[in-house]
Amino acid sequence: MRFLLNLIWFLFGGLWLGLGYFLAGVLACILIVTIPVGVASFRMARYVIWPFGKAVVRKPGAGAGSALMNGIWFIIAGWWLALLHIVAAVGQTLTIVGIANAAVSLKMIPVSCFPFGKRIVDRGSLIPTERPLHSF
Repeated sequence: MRFLLNLIWFLFGGLWLGLGYFLAGVLACILIVTIPVGVASFRMARYVIWPFGKAVVRKPGAGAGSALMNGIWFIIAGWWLALLHIVAAVGQTLTIVGIANAAVSLKMIPVSCFPFGKRIVDRGSLIPTERPLHSF
């Protein structure tokens, strides 16, 4: 079932969203200072292309550095990636099959705006004490 959901997601928005994250990563890697932002963007691209079966959890020990990087991320890429998710969600609601995908796209907005201090894990590898921020 997870494969089918991922395939539908990929065809109806995941590919385009993933390309947006990939473009953000390439642009962020132009400057040495923003390479961590680019790496985070590539990590998010993998998640956005194939999200079902993954969970987003808080990274223990994330502090002021994550907050600073989230600010840089939001200025460089976060706000327009959030807009991309909104556009994808609106487009996905045009079909009955896409309505569930639109909800998934909207749930990804907080992570797309502030990815630092979070990690993406397989749902099967969650530690019992970890509570996912969201999972699909």
